Amino acid sequence: MDLLLPHLGLIVWTLVAFLIVFFILKKYAWKPIIKGLNDRETSIANAIATAEKVKLEMAQLKNDNEALLATAREERSAMLKEAKEIKDKIVNDAKNEAKVQASKIIADAQASITQQKMAAIVDLKNQVGNLVIEVSEKILRKELSNKAEQENYIKELANDVKLN
Repeated sequence: MDLLLPHLGLIVWTLVAFLIVFFILKKYAWKPIIKGLNDRETSIANAIATAEKVKLEMAQLKNDNEALLATAREERSAMLKEAKEIKDKIVNDAKNEAKVQASKIIADAQASITQQKMAAIVDLKNQVGNLVIEVSEKILRKELSNKAEQENYIKELANDVKLN
């Protein structure tokens, strides 16, 4: 049991050593420790305030970025709409131009066909006229006394005529 209970001398000397260390610490170390703790507390408070400030700035930047993105989306939509309108206008202009050109080509072709048709009709009329003149000339040159012989001769000439 003696080992568990300290002696009075040990308690006194431990108390004296504690008081000496306490007064030395109080005189030389207590103020710097308190000052260090206060400085640390101030720096932590400043860091928290700075973090809050940065957090608010980040929120503001996020809002600004969202506004910029919305504006960029609107501008992109406007550009796409304008490009589509320009594309549609160009396509419509090209279609209209093609229709005009097609109408012009058709009109030119119809005019050419009409002109060739008229030329063919004129040529055919000239050939028919020449044939009539030739037949008439041959009939008149041959002197026939009989009407039956005239009709046979005309049929013979008609069979000899070559139509192109």
